[in-house]
Amino acid sequence: MPIAYTVGLAQRYVAGLLHAFGKRAYFARDIVRGLRDPGTWVPETIRQMRNIGVDSVPLAVIVAAFLGGVTAFQTRYQLFPGVQMSVVGLIVRQSIVLELGPLLTALVLTGRVGARMTAEIGTMRVTEQIDALETLSFDPVGFLALPRLLAALVMLPALTVLANATAIFSAWATLVTATDVRTDDYLLGLRLAFTSFQVIYSLIKAFCFGAAISFVCSYQGYVTEAGAEGVGRSTATAVVIASVSILVLDAIVAAVLAPFIQA
Repeated sequence: MPIAYTVGLAQRYVAGLLHAFGKRAYFARDIVRGLRDPGTWVPETIRQMRNIGVDSVPLAVIVAAFLGGVTAFQTRYQLFPGVQMSVVGLIVRQSIVLELGPLLTALVLTGRVGARMTAEIGTMRVTEQIDALETLSFDPVGFLALPRLLAALVMLPALTVLANATAIFSAWATLVTATDVRTDDYLLGLRLAFTSFQVIYSLIKAFCFGAAISFVCSYQGYVTEAGAEGVGRSTATAVVIASVSILVLDAIVAAVLAPFIQA
């Protein structure tokens, strides 16, 4: 009996997992299908680029500025005596550009942008606005999910570039004003072993993170149920799933592309 019960639980779990995967696959198919009607998604994409990118600039800059300062302090005071100060610039650049810049920018924006996406679409679902769009033969996925996906794919890399630059500048300002690291040493470390693929690597991560945030949050909003309580539940679920997805994608990209960073 216990064995049969365990097998039954496993079967239900696998069936539920496949069902959830299938629903998201159909949603992704509908997003791709929405590309056939540019008149539906182009104007909304421009508006979403402002909401996701331009309106998030202050938050991204503030987070990056503190990130750069903390990274600089931690790097400088963890060095062994006798180590060249140029190593600080190298470690700061690698830490920010390859990992902390894109990752923390995406995680912070998940709370701001992702939650907003889910709440907006979820509210439209529970107030039957999406049903009204379907009644009018208007593609709701092409109008709601596709513009947010395209905007996130463009603006997350742009915000990551801004965050990386801000963090590196903040690290320099912190080092030269609060430690014994000189500007020449810091700049030498920034140039040490630098390759253009390191920037591309950072942008690839940002691109993947933007796709994860927009897809997960749009989907959770689209399937919202049970009124205002359902909107809150969907928003919380979307932020958690998107955050975990970002961490998983971060590990996958690192495992696949990290060996080529110094190539």
